Amino acid sequence: MIILGIETSCDETSAAVVEETAGADRPWRIRSNVVASQVAIHREWGGVVPELSARQHIRDICGVVERALTDAGSPTLEAVAVTQGPGLVGSLLVGLQFAKALAWTRSVPVIPVHHLAGHIESLVLQGGEMPMPAIVLVVSGGHTSLYRLAAPGSYERLGRTRDDAAGEAYDKVGKLLHLGYPGGPVIDRLATQGNDRAVAFPKMRLTHADRNAPELPGTRDFSFSGLKTSVLRHVTARRAALGLTAADPLPERETIDVAASFQRVVVDTLLDRLFDAARWYQARSIGIAGGVSANSRLRADAEERGRAKGIPVFVPDLALATDNAAMIAAAGLRRLRGAGVEPHIEINAEASLAL
Repeated sequence: MIILGIETSCDETSAAVVEETAGADRPWRIRSNVVASQVAIHREWGGVVPELSARQHIRDICGVVERALTDAGSPTLEAVAVTQGPGLVGSLLVGLQFAKALAWTRSVPVIPVHHLAGHIESLVLQGGEMPMPAIVLVVSGGHTSLYRLAAPGSYERLGRTRDDAAGEAYDKVGKLLHLGYPGGPVIDRLATQGNDRAVAFPKMRLTHADRNAPELPGTRDFSFSGLKTSVLRHVTARRAALGLTAADPLPERETIDVAASFQRVVVDTLLDRLFDAARWYQARSIGIAGGVSANSRLRADAEERGRAKGIPVFVPDLALATDNAAMIAAAGLRRLRGAGVEPHIEINAEASLAL
């Protein structure tokens, strides 16, 4: 089966063609994956502007889909998978309505896909089926969630962020340090040059029982607002001590050390929760997906911990870490082959769609 995927949940317009394979280790093969990013548009505003995002999707989607089909050799499609949610509702509607129109003209079914399911299935696109049960951390600008997979296509949420997502915290700290938007890649690059113990930023402490998994000791939820506030207080105090205004950047060495210290706490927090859940559930594999999975320290530290504990760690290629349509097509194939799934065209965008 050959399927077209369409992704427009936020600020990337993407289309991809993915086909099933006969191989048991890798069930899908990417034939094309085209992404039109809007980072340059939103950088001026310091973050994603929903109205601008939706308008740019309208401008880009025809050309992106046409390019994806051409790159794949203009195949005969058997289904169209599209992100239904969560995301920016205006952006979601562009992709969803385009997918329904295209599917109708070609007399093929539309498969609605959850965005986070796509990120999880990007791990299978990259490394093949994960040994089950697996624990997967989905971490991006809008999401920080922990899932247990008892079987392929089964997603049980164990925890989520209670405030800022990790990627959102990176962007806010990047703005605070005058590093521009998006903050994640710049902080990651600077952190490799800094002293990650220069500033003793606190780790979050959530001690009451987890509402998502009440049988577990402690919690599997995340919180980054306290860390963000701690960085703000430190930077404000240092500016005052140096006689700087809020518009002035800290000295370069201090900026680099703040970036390194902040990144250490974020990565340790994410991995502590991830590996603790893997131990509790006796997972046979671990996965990290989403835009923040491109972070160099997160990847390196996860692989190091995995080797120490004898558990394989799956991470996607950088091209599959950020939002893309190949992962949506893969999740569509997974859902289409799942039990009791009936593709239909009467679907609507859901900005807060639950997985």
